[in-house]
Parts: sequence; C-alpha cells; structure tokens
Amino acid sequence: MKLPSFRLRIALLSTALAGTTLVGFGAVSWFQIYNAKISRLDAELLNHLMRATPNLPPRGEPPKIQGKESRPSRWQFYKDSLSDGFGTNTKTPIALLVLDANGNILYQSNSLPADVEVNRLLLKRLQLIPLPPPPQGEPAPSNRNLSVGPPPFLRPRPPQFLTENTAKAAWRIGATKFPNAQVAIAVNLEAIDREMAIIRNIFLVSIPGSLLLVAVGAWLVSGGALRPVHQLTGAIQQVTVKGLDQRIPIGTTDVEFVELIQVFNLMLERLERSFTQASRFSGDAAHELKTPLTILQGELERTLQQVDPGSEVQQRLSNLLDEVRRLSGIMRKLLLLSLADAGKMSLYLVEVDMSELLMEMLEDVEMLAPQLNVQTDFSDGLRLQGDRDLLIQVLQNLFSNAIKYNLANGWIKIRAHQTQTTLHVTITNASKDIPVSDAYSARDRDRIFERFYRGDPARTRKIEGIGLGLSLAREIARAHHGDLTLDSTAFGQTAFTLTLPMK
Repeated sequence: MKLPSFRLRIALLSTALAGTTLVGFGAVSWFQIYNAKISRLDAELLNHLMRATPNLPPRGEPPKIQGKESRPSRWQFYKDSLSDGFGTNTKTPIALLVLDANGNILYQSNSLPADVEVNRLLLKRLQLIPLPPPPQGEPAPSNRNLSVGPPPFLRPRPPQFLTENTAKAAWRIGATKFPNAQVAIAVNLEAIDREMAIIRNIFLVSIPGSLLLVAVGAWLVSGGALRPVHQLTGAIQQVTVKGLDQRIPIGTTDVEFVELIQVFNLMLERLERSFTQASRFSGDAAHELKTPLTILQGELERTLQQVDPGSEVQQRLSNLLDEVRRLSGIMRKLLLLSLADAGKMSLYLVEVDMSELLMEMLEDVEMLAPQLNVQTDFSDGLRLQGDRDLLIQVLQNLFSNAIKYNLANGWIKIRAHQTQTTLHVTITNASKDIPVSDAYSARDRDRIFERFYRGDPARTRKIEGIGLGLSLAREIARAHHGDLTLDSTAFGQTAFTLTLPMK
C-alpha cells in the first residue's frame, strides 16, 4: 500500500501535536482564569459578608420587621454599596437577603425582575446552613428556644459559596449565619461570563491561527529536512545506461545521508562493472561470430549451386543456409543492441519519406499475407530526418509481428499522422495473443519489450522468433529521440505506435 507524502505526514503530525497541546493549554488556562475570577469574587463576598456585622441588630434586641423601623434604610444603603464594593457597574445584578436569628426577614431585594427566584435560592441556602456551634461548655440551642428571648452567644459559621442557576442566569451565592442574624448575598455572573466569552473567542481565533502557522512552519521545515533526499533522487534519475560512471558527491551532504550515498555509489560501481562486461560480451561475441557466419553462408551458397537440383543434399543445404541466415540476423541484432547499450549506435541521418516506406511495407504484406484485409490512413509527404535503413528495420519488425500474430482471416490497419513536431505511426492488427483485458497479458505489457521475452510459451512456441525484434525496434526509435509503445486497445486487437520527432 502506497503511503501518503512523508512531508505531508510530518506537517499533519506536527499540526496535530501542536493542536492537542494548544487546545489542552487553552482549556486549562480558561478554567484557571475562570476559577481565579470566582475565587476573587468569593473573597469579595466574604469581605462584604463580614461588613454586614455593624448593620446587624445588637444581641438581645428584639427583631424588627422590615418596613416598621428605620433599619431597612441602612440595609438598603448597604445593598446599594455592594456594586461599588464589587467593582461592578450598576447593570450587574446583586441580591441581598437578611434574616434574624429566628428566620424573620429583616431585608430582601425587590428591585430585580428575577428577585423572587433569587431570594428563594438565598433563603434555601440559608436554611441548609447549620447553626453556629455554641461556646465550649454551653449546650446547643433548640429550635423551641429560638422564639423565646434572645439567642445565646454563638460563633458565626464560616461563609459557604456556591453557584446556583436560575432560568436565565447564574448566580454566585455567599451565605453565613451570625449569632443574631443570617446574611446571604448573590452576585450575577453575567459580567464574568462575558469576560470568559471574550477569552474563549480569543482562543478560538488564536488557536486555529497558531495551528496554521505551525502547519506552514512544519511544511517548510520538513521540506528543508527532505531537500537532501530530493537532491539524491535527482542525482539518481540522471544515472542511466549511458551514465553508470556517475557518482553522487558526499562532500555537501548531511551526515544522515552519507551512508545511503555510499551504498548507492557502491551499487552503481557493481552495476557499471556488470553491465560493461555483459555489453562487451554481447558485442564481442556478435562481432567475432559475424566473420565465420559470413564465410559459412558463402560456402553453403556456393556448394548449393554445385549439387543436383531437387536432391536430398540440396534440401539439407537449403535448410542449413536458412539457419545460418537466421543466425546472422540474430548476430546483427545483438550487435546493434550492444551498440545501443553503450550509447554508440551511430545514425546516418537523411531525409526519409515515411509515406514511401509504408507503401513498400504494404507491398510486402500483400505478398506474404494476401488473406489479410489491409486498411490505410495516411497521406503523402510524411518526411523526417532519420536513418533510413534502421527505420526500415523497425517497420519490418512491426509488420512482421502484425502478420505472425494475426488471426487466420484478420486485418491490419496502418495510420500515420504528423503534428508540428512529431510523427506518429500506428500499426494495429487483429489478435488474441495480447488482449488488454486479459490479466496475464496486462502483466506482459511491461515486459514485451524485454530482450528474449516472448510471453506465454504455449502461444508463441509455433511462431518464429527469439524476442529481440521489439527490443531492438524501441532502441532504434529512442536513438532517434522517439519511442515505441504498446497502446491500450479493445479486446481482440494489438496496436503499436512509433513516435518520431520531425527534426
């Protein structure tokens, strides 16, 4: 399975790690800031609860009911001062509830639309707070004694703070019980919520922006880290059959890639040595066999003229002469391939009329395979610069294959056209030997130009050839700076396209 880009994976992984870190840091920071604000609010609540002591009725004084004495004005003044004490503006709702030791209401806020629900929360909270503990050696008071006479001296309970929610808002409530009264203050958390919303929005904007910067930075850094790999790839791409003597320099390479380059240079050295030996062997063998084969062919031809026509000796000599000629053709192909491997295939460039060559090939097809239906689609005047003899050899090979691998009553189509810079010659024939839809032949498509490769032996053992023709034809096309390719066609046909530059 092919993995995605390594550089992309580095950038995405860096972004994911940075994103996780930033989101975690943002969440922790948000909660820490929120808790700090709540803690500061609790400290202010505690301070204001302690400030309520001077406004409480003296110990032993009978409780007064709100609205029947002047003390509520003092509580109203105390409540009005809470906004300044908390450092808030007048828009921040604050609720106050004061009860005496017996639970009678001394003061409660009535100016807010939600005061009824908030006062209910304050009253509920005061009811949940236990009475202050009695002094040492004095029994705890009972509820029955609270309605008769003043309460005994009790130490105040430590204030308790918690957050309660109404239908529309959240409130921070602080409540405590004094020996002679109960006080509860609720502060609307809307201001803190607005501040935390601003901080949250800052995080929501800054974190994606930071992640974008991290992704771009990781992409650039990974690109810089992988630059030696790209340089190594470019150097390797320059190494071809004609450039096996090249070596990749190590001096300007990072330390991490030195060993890789050394191994690659050693591999190139082994490949160069092996290829040189193989190329030299095939070239030398072809060259050394060329002379004795020529002599043998001449002797057979002369001897064949001296024997009686129609005799058994003449038949045997004819068979031997055919094999010698076939062997000579193989030697010529091997010699040309060895020259192509060494980059020494010389071209005698002249102006070649490709239309004329195709017409000559058509005459040969009509003589060798008159049963085939030949269709043509090319015009006159298709000219280019090339080696005429070598191009004839390419066309002969393509037409020979089109005849050998055709069906009994098949067809051959020849199409040639040119663009401003390129000439295309496509030869298509009916065939069942290289069908595109066949899985086995699809694998053979990449190997059909290999030397001595002939596909499935069951299909080719009755057909003459050793598998050098297509390989040599492609080498000749590439020597002309063109190419020879096997086209993708429908089932039941095979097509080869020869591409040659016009100049």
